[in-house]
Amino acid sequence: MALGYVALVLHAHLPFVRHPESDYVLEEEWLHEAIIETYVPLIRVFEGLKRDGIDFKITMSMTPPLVSMLRDPLLQERFEEYLAKLEELIAKEIIRNEKDGHMTYLAQHYTEFFRQTRETWEKYDRDLVKAFKQFQDTNNLEIITCGATHGYFPLMKMYPQAVWAQIKVACEHYEENFGRPPKGIWLPECAYYEGVERMVTDAGLRYFLVDGHGILYARPRPRFGTYAPIYTETGVAAFGRDHESSQQVWSSKVGYPGDPVYREFYKDLGWEAEYEYIKPYIMPNGQRKNIGIKYHRITSRDASLSHKALYDPYWAREKAAEHAANFMYNREHQIERLYDLMGRPPIVVSPYDAELFGHWWYEGPWFIDYLFRKSWYDQQTYQMTHLADYLRDNPTQQVCQPSQSSWGYKGFHEYWLNETNSWIYPHLHKAAERMIELSHHEAADELEERYLNQAARELLLAQSSDWAFIMRTGTMVPYAVRRTRSHLLRLNKIYEDMKEGKPDSGWLDKVEAIDNIFPSIDYRVYRPL
Repeated sequence: MALGYVALVLHAHLPFVRHPESDYVLEEEWLHEAIIETYVPLIRVFEGLKRDGIDFKITMSMTPPLVSMLRDPLLQERFEEYLAKLEELIAKEIIRNEKDGHMTYLAQHYTEFFRQTRETWEKYDRDLVKAFKQFQDTNNLEIITCGATHGYFPLMKMYPQAVWAQIKVACEHYEENFGRPPKGIWLPECAYYEGVERMVTDAGLRYFLVDGHGILYARPRPRFGTYAPIYTETGVAAFGRDHESSQQVWSSKVGYPGDPVYREFYKDLGWEAEYEYIKPYIMPNGQRKNIGIKYHRITSRDASLSHKALYDPYWAREKAAEHAANFMYNREHQIERLYDLMGRPPIVVSPYDAELFGHWWYEGPWFIDYLFRKSWYDQQTYQMTHLADYLRDNPTQQVCQPSQSSWGYKGFHEYWLNETNSWIYPHLHKAAERMIELSHHEAADELEERYLNQAARELLLAQSSDWAFIMRTGTMVPYAVRRTRSHLLRLNKIYEDMKEGKPDSGWLDKVEAIDNIFPSIDYRVYRPL
């Protein structure tokens, strides 16, 4: 019998970025990069584990915006064009570097990498959601939901209908795409406030995730800290993030991704190549951008970008195996220590952004692959589990009231509410009030029904926590500002038009074609609870 459990949890999320009104928008490439570097590699890891008879268990959130984009025909078409350009470029790179053995080796590595991407993409008929769902159907992968558009719940709590809409619309969207209701929810940014558990329970969910201090400062203090879930008084369970295992991967100072052998993210061919050569593969306006082909390794923390050594995937893969073994070793000792203290099997919950594995940390999918293989063959101290299986097998837990918290900077809400982004909240609150008011209106005909449903979409899209996050990080700020304003302006137009009894059908056709998320949404979800 294993002494405890380890639960790896990946949060797969991107904001809804889709621009049919434009031939090229740089931000659409967030999805393309994640498909190539994170989602396809993870699918291939899962396929390999199943092929080799390893009954792996992992929990993964797939947010409604991400699922919607992965299944959108326009974005699928644009991804194919993006991938074709990379395949064309890497074929040129093979020729350009034919006299340099190491560079040829790297170009061949990327050739194979892109070939595997296309093979997987075509195998599943461009539907990666179907690819992930097959592992849920075999109970290896537990897919959970999130807020409908990743809205930041604690900053919406004065409008419970708005929080309820985020949860309810997400659950309905999940069921439409996965054929069954979700069991768990990743609270956006792991942001919890007292009372949200009632809505989580009413939506039929069984558990949610919070940061560690949300459990550690619960009332009463949980006897087992973050190493067991707690039940709230409504009956829904809360799992807390383990600090020790998180730091090993997340930390910029001691985390694995900073190893000198690993690929350097910030030195990219799009910025390094001669301009006329790379021009067909950068932005249409001639501005350079990341291409995704990177030939150098981190080398050292002190090395400038111009002094990075060449990357070697062979040694990077070896290092990923070494780090997976170290992670396993540390979990074994952690579990043994906790079991002796607790007198019962602990669970170590290790949640991460999915895009860390592959996009930011190129070797991350290799690490996951090795971790599951080593955990299966090389130890008997812990059992890898996903959260739904754990709750089924361990139904008795302490009842506590979690503490307000998030996994952001300093553990609370200031990353999403500060001098860079506070201006958006009065507008978001007013928009929520208007949407709640509109929800009382009974649509007189199909046009009014569509109009009011579009208002609900616009509010949800405006509430995405990604926009406030981007404003705080200082990258792509004009885009985040533009998106927030455009959704609020559209909702306000709908509100004014409905007040005057003059819905604008021509305008609605255009907006529905752009913001086409949640085709089955019902604006009445905003009516009082």
